[in-house]
Formats: sequence, structure tokens, C-alpha cells
Amino acid sequence: MTCDLCTLLDGFANKQGCEALLWRSERLSVVAVDDAAYPGFCRVIWNKHVKEMTDLTPGERNYVMEVVWQVELAVRDVMQPEKVNVASFGNMTPHVHWHVIPRYRDDAHFPNPSWAVVQRETAPEVLAARRALLPALRDAIIQRLSA
Repeated sequence: MTCDLCTLLDGFANKQGCEALLWRSERLSVVAVDDAAYPGFCRVIWNKHVKEMTDLTPGERNYVMEVVWQVELAVRDVMQPEKVNVASFGNMTPHVHWHVIPRYRDDAHFPNPSWAVVQRETAPEVLAARRALLPALRDAIIQRLSA
């Protein structure tokens, strides 16, 4: 059975894919998710195929979470969301990864989860303004994770 995240990470190694690699270490990658409704949506992915957080050592788990918190801080600083959702599911893709999703009162699903029924359309100019922040978000993530 193929793993979507392993395929995605292999694609980055081969310079393919529609999602953008923002930062990578020997153990983790931070990816900008290609979701037009949620500019700034990032995914923190363990580079090796590991199913559960408890399959990692305590030190590895701490490292994952420190990267997640630094990505959340960068999202908050740059994107200025109303709220940030941080989640790890893995039901469809059993590979350790965390979602960091900026949420706004005018986003398509707010206040419900981003996978719920659409509540409204976000104005195209608002989404364009948020997309314009993505280079600054990438820089902020790199700066935080390189420190």
C-alpha cells in the first residue's frame, strides 16, 4: 500500500508536486498545503514512514511538537488569523503529520472544522491578500526553525 505523504516527500526529492516544501531537516518537513480556501495551511510531516506519535522516541516526539509550535507561531505572526487549528488525524494517511491551519471568521467553514459543510465564500480579494503573505510566512518558518 502506498502512502500519500511518502509519495509527496519523494516528489520533493525529485522536484515534483503541487504543494510547496517550506523547510526540511533530516527528520521533518514543513509543507505549504495547496488549498485555495486556506492560504497559510501548513503540514508538519515526519520524513520516515511512522504510523503513530508513540512509535517515535520521547526526544523525537518533543522535536515534532517543537516544530509544530514554531510553525504555529509563524502562522500567527504573519497570517494574523482569528484562530489556529492544530490537528493530527492520520485516518486516511497513517503517517505521522500535523496540520496547522489559520482560521478566520470569514473563512469558508468558520466556526466549524475546515472539513465541514461550507458556510460562505471568502471574498477573492481577501484570499489574494492572504496568498500574498505566503513568501513572508515561508521566511518566518525558516527563520524560526533555523534558530
